[in-house]
Amino acid sequence: MNSLFLINILMALVWAAITGSFSLPSLLFGFALSALALSLIREQVGTVGYMSRSRRVISLFLLFLYELVLSALSVAKLVLSPRMAINPAFIAYPLRVDKDFEITILANLITLTPGTLSVDVSPDRRTLYIHAINVTDEEALKRDIAEGFEMKIMEAFR
Repeated sequence: MNSLFLINILMALVWAAITGSFSLPSLLFGFALSALALSLIREQVGTVGYMSRSRRVISLFLLFLYELVLSALSVAKLVLSPRMAINPAFIAYPLRVDKDFEITILANLITLTPGTLSVDVSPDRRTLYIHAINVTDEEALKRDIAEGFEMKIMEAFR
């Protein structure tokens, strides 16, 4: 599966070389074009799983963008309000992901989302400690993480 990703990148670079443009839009278009070409011959080269995983990774990325916008608006609303009524809290989040790679991605996605910060992972790698700027319902925050980022990470990388 990793070799197919490298083939996809190589084909994108070939596209950029043929068109004479190594700009980001050209490389992205070449990557998408090569992914389409690989999907057309997926049964011959075994890219069925590769294409499915690519869609799941893109889904995770789109969820991150959505959460990024929502939390940025929420933090902006908090900061711009005259009384800035916040309820900061540390939360011990029980992890369902168990691979170092998955834990790292989850912690980074949480940290990159405004208003939340991944602080530490327990030594047994079963708990992620999170600081959130405004927690009205701790269980709802845990549920949002479990049904959002964590579920998408497990779908994309398992």
